[in-house]
Amino acid sequence: MREDPAFEAFVERCSTPLLRTAYLLTGDRGHAEDLLQVALLRTARRWRTAREAPEIYVRKVLLNLSRDRIRRLMRRPREKPLDSVPDTVGTIGPHDHQVAERRAVVEALARLPIRQRQVIVLRYFEDLTVEQTADLLKMSSGTVKSYTSRGLGRLRELLTDNDNNRIARTHHG
Repeated sequence: MREDPAFEAFVERCSTPLLRTAYLLTGDRGHAEDLLQVALLRTARRWRTAREAPEIYVRKVLLNLSRDRIRRLMRRPREKPLDSVPDTVGTIGPHDHQVAERRAVVEALARLPIRQRQVIVLRYFEDLTVEQTADLLKMSSGTVKSYTSRGLGRLRELLTDNDNNRIARTHHG
C-alpha cells in the first residue's frame, strides 16, 4: 500500500516535535519511539479523517496511548531499584550540566500524575493555549488551569529537591 504524499510530508515535517512530545510523556526514548510509531500508524489508517488537523489527531492518539501505558505499568509489579549505581569517572564537559538539567526535568515530569503531565507537556512544551489543551484533553479550561498550577508546583518541589540532593552530593561526595 502506497502512502498518501500529504501523509508522508506530514511525517517528515512533524516527526521530531511529536517524538519530543512522546518522550516528555513517557520519559523514555525507546518507549517514545514506539508510542510515536503506533500513533503515526493509526493516523495513516485514518488519514482521510485526520488530514484536516493531523497534528491534533496524532497528539490525541499519543495522549491516549501514554495514558494506557501508565495504566498498564501501574498494574504491573514494580521492579526494585538498584541499591547503588557507580559514578562514572571523567571530566565534566561543557554541556553536561544542560543534559543533567534536561534529564532532571524529564524525570520530574515522569513523577507527575498523568493528567498533570499531559497538561504541562501540552502547555509548556507544545505551546498550546489553555483552550486548545482543554479541547484536546476533553476537560474544562478551569480544570486545565488547576492541573497546570498543581503540576508546576509539584515540578518546582521535585526540581528543588533534585537541586538540593545534587548540591549535597557535591559537597559530601
